[in-house]
Amino acid sequence: MDWLLILLIAVLATISVFMIRSAMTSGQYNTDFALRQTLFYLLGFLMVFVLTFIPVKWLKQYIWLIYTTGVLSLVILFIAPVSPITPIINGAKSWYQFGFFSIQPSEIVKIIYILTLAYVINQHNKYKMTNDLSADIKLLIKIAATSILPMLLILFQNDLGTTLVMLAILFGMIIVSGISWWLIVPTLIAAVTIGGSLILGIIYRPDILERYLGIYPYQFERIYSWLRPEEYVAEGGFQLSNSLKAIGSGGIDGKGFGDGIIYIPENHTDFIFTIIGEEFGFIGATAVIVLIFMLMLHLFRIATVVDDSFSSYFIIGYLSMLMFHVFQNIGMTVQLLPITGLPLPFISYGGSGLWANMLAIGIIMSIYFHQYDKKA
Repeated sequence: MDWLLILLIAVLATISVFMIRSAMTSGQYNTDFALRQTLFYLLGFLMVFVLTFIPVKWLKQYIWLIYTTGVLSLVILFIAPVSPITPIINGAKSWYQFGFFSIQPSEIVKIIYILTLAYVINQHNKYKMTNDLSADIKLLIKIAATSILPMLLILFQNDLGTTLVMLAILFGMIIVSGISWWLIVPTLIAAVTIGGSLILGIIYRPDILERYLGIYPYQFERIYSWLRPEEYVAEGGFQLSNSLKAIGSGGIDGKGFGDGIIYIPENHTDFIFTIIGEEFGFIGATAVIVLIFMLMLHLFRIATVVDDSFSSYFIIGYLSMLMFHVFQNIGMTVQLLPITGLPLPFISYGGSGLWANMLAIGIIMSIYFHQYDKKA
């Protein structure tokens, strides 16, 4: 068993529950989210335990059935009318609701997507006869065919954040897929150029974007409230403005557990890092970042020592997802990046997001366990 991995997740779980408990002192809700998160973690650890003993080769055998099931869960959500089972929550129809229990399928689909891409890349490299540009283009076509449907379905849910996560996964896995840099670099330059041009256009010439792309002025609000939150407190900058105040007021060592006073909506979910920064200051925030970095470093080490390419691709894909989540979540709380609603992995409250991460950890535990068992 990979006891170090279990220890790192257990420490993150403890931080999560205590920080969510502290967030509840603001009185936003009457629900005990800390207790719920504890239950989510218990179910998550049970999932990890079960998955540890399931060989990864079984997942490879049924990969297209798993992929089809994941895509169908998104298709049904897309075509189903609004109902108690498929409600609109926070402006998006992204959840299945079963009484007190709800699940966001796109979170699980992210892990299924990583598994499928790992399988596609592994199979292509296993059987490719030549190592030339045509082989790389064929692999890109296969990757695009695997990616386009789930990405579009998630984007149609009005979930830009998850779509960006999937793009980060895609980019990370393409880098390690063996595709020539003569294809990767021009594509990356084109993407950065288009993205940078849009942001500059929003800042300096929004009239051009309104005229030629049909974008409405209110759709620029998120960018403006990110760049100048103090001027857009009433529209969309309230959360970011207070996040900066909270983290800044924490100073070096913070105000102490449960002593945070700055009100931030939904601070137990996407903005949990503000609680850490306010109550434990620079030292506490740095400790959490270092802990997450230790987890990433450990996962990367596993990816480099396993002798199964499929397993390495999966771990790298999950690392790409994890890094993007962490960078985006912490970045948005300190105004480095726009707010996208992505949670901080293993720490923010939420069942679906946590279970998706625990699902990935369970698969990695299986990779580690059966690698050791095979060598023994």
